Order: sequence, then structure tokens, then C-alpha cells
Amino acid sequence: MPLAANDSVRPILPGATLGILGGGQLGSMFAMAARRMGYRVEAISDIADCPAARHCDRLHVGSYDDPVFLAAAARGLDVVTFEFENVPAAAGEALAAAVPVRPHPRVLHITQNRAREKAFLVEYGFACAPHRVIETLAELQAAADQLGLPAVLKTAAFGYDGKGQRRIVSPADLETAWRELGGDATAGPQRFVLEGWIDFDCEISVVAARDLGGGTAAFPPSRNGHANHILDIASVPAGLPGEVLAAATETAERVLAALDVVGVACVEFFVTKEGQVLVNEIAPRTHNSGHLTIEACETSQFEQQVRAICGLPLGSTRPLSPAAMANLLGDCWGDDPAAPVEPDWAAALSVPGVRLHLYGKRQPRPGRKMGHLTATADTAAEAIRRVEQARWLAGRR
Repeated sequence: MPLAANDSVRPILPGATLGILGGGQLGSMFAMAARRMGYRVEAISDIADCPAARHCDRLHVGSYDDPVFLAAAARGLDVVTFEFENVPAAAGEALAAAVPVRPHPRVLHITQNRAREKAFLVEYGFACAPHRVIETLAELQAAADQLGLPAVLKTAAFGYDGKGQRRIVSPADLETAWRELGGDATAGPQRFVLEGWIDFDCEISVVAARDLGGGTAAFPPSRNGHANHILDIASVPAGLPGEVLAAATETAERVLAALDVVGVACVEFFVTKEGQVLVNEIAPRTHNSGHLTIEACETSQFEQQVRAICGLPLGSTRPLSPAAMANLLGDCWGDDPAAPVEPDWAAALSVPGVRLHLYGKRQPRPGRKMGHLTATADTAAEAIRRVEQARWLAGRR
């Protein structure tokens, strides 16, 4: 696709000011990488007390739906990227009228909605789970008959970390899942996606970058384990046959090309028992599973994001060591959010090869990502053992 009128192929060099749409931990880690490279960073958020505020030169706080606020925030920025897809795509479009936004907001528009994302995958011939887009309970019942059960019902919009989805095992679950996900809301028609159940062997993800010239660089695929639909542990190498890893990497690079991504994106896959890779979801940003690249690769996913959106040469993604990453959820602070107990970080850091990353969120809640642990080791299995041990020691009461 051609560049927007205000876009440029000239590199944006250190000393320039980079904008982040969103103020979460991904923006925080992006800001740390960018400032280390000599850039100024400003975050645009609807929340003042956000992780990115701790590492940015300036924080703009306002509504993502306010074009006047967004126009004011764009002044002085040389390029904008986003760290969270559940912001209105119109916010990206408003910023793009004044400053280059990379990836382009059209990427955000597609990937922030499961129905549009599935339509994109089908249009470009990417293998994914069988599915139906529905708007009524009757359509849900018909789709369940077509796809069979079990299946997974997902809201089309605003779903991440297991939010907005229900597993349906029997016909008796259909109406319950429909109502729990807001199918009877009176605010107008809502769209949902019913996905046929994939009896997969494992889940993997590929974080990749694409530059202004269309060149790509992919990180080694990570093997991902989930708990309660939230990523629990990611590890590299993934321990899968080379042809499976190559297929996932090649597919991820083609997805970025089809979307015309300039920046970093992650493609999540199901790996079937037959070794086929099926696209599950696309995240148009850095990704939780890529946090281990900070310690495990020559270039982290966050430095790569800076390089890509600034038109600099992409860095090497060569792995330096097997590694594993374990999420630290609010549960580590105990069962009572009103009386959290600080984990024993000294005990966690007594485990060899372990690094601690906390995001600066004040209120731990069950399921809330508060930080992560990374471990490097001689093997992925040993790295996993180390982060699991460190997390257990941190949360031991």
C-alpha cells in the first residue's frame, strides 16, 4: 500500500520524539528501549496512573474518542505506534492525520475485531479454525449444528487474555454462553464468532518485525502454555520439528506482508497433532510471549519495534540462550486483593539465571498481569524449571 501523505521513508533518528498509543506495560518496555537508544517518548493514555508513565518523558491523559485531545497530543511527535489494540481505530486515524502511525490504523481496525480478523485470514488463504460469524441466538444454534461441539464462542470485539469467550460443550450451554457474553444486550446488534474446537498438540507464537521496505525479521517461535486462558509460560526453543517452526515463521511473515505492517506484530498458532499450523490470533504489537527476547536474543522485541517504526535497519533476532518467561499475576500477592502480601522477590532471585520485571501497577488483582520472570539456561526445560521455581518461591506463604 502507498505511504500516507504525511509518512516518509527517511529514518527517524535518535533525538526524535516517539509516541505510544496506550499506557500499559508494553508501552513501558518500549519506552525503556527507546530512551536507551536516545529517543524521547510520550504516551497517550486514558489513565494517568499507568505503567508507561514511569518511563516516558511526557504523558498525555484524555479520551481516545476526543479528536481535539489527540490532535494536541500529536504535536511534536515524529511517529506513533500502539501497544494495545483495544483502543478505537478512529483514535489511530485521528493521529495519522498529523503524524505517521506505524503500523497503520487500518491494521488496528482489522486485528482488534475477531470477525474482521477471520475475514482477513480467509481472504488471504491463511489456515485457521473453522468458524461462523453470528449476531443472534438462532444463528448460534445453527452454527453449532454446522461446526459441531465442543466449540468456543467469542465476542468479536474487546477480547484478550481469555476475556470475552466461553467454551460450549453441549447444546444446553448455548443459551447460557450467549447470555453471559452479552448476547441479549439492548445496545443494538452484537457480533460473535463461534470457532470449532481444535484438538491441538500445543500453542506457539511468532513475533516478527517488518520495515518500511517490506523486509522482515522473525524471532524464534515460542512454545506457550496457558492457565485460565492467560499465557502462563513461554519458552524457546519450542521443541518442535524444524518444518513446523519454519511453516509458522513463514506464515507469520506472510501475515505481516498481507497486512502491510510496519512495526512489530505477533501471530499466535495452534499446532495440530498432525503438525499443521493454524492461525489463532494476530496481535499488531509486541507480545507477552516475546518478553523473553529481552534476555534471550541479540535484539529485544521492544528495540526491534523502535527500529522498525523509525525506519532503521532491523536488528538480529539470533537467540543467545534457551529461555523461559513466566507471568506474575495478581494471584501471587495472595487471595485477598484488599490485603495483598508482597511476594518474596529475594527468594525468587536466588534461583540462578532468573530476572525480575515488575510493571509498577499499584493494585494486584487475580488474573491481572503485574510482571514477569525470565530465566536463561542450557535447555528450555531447565529454563522452565527455573522460572516455575522462582515464581513458587516468590508466592510461598
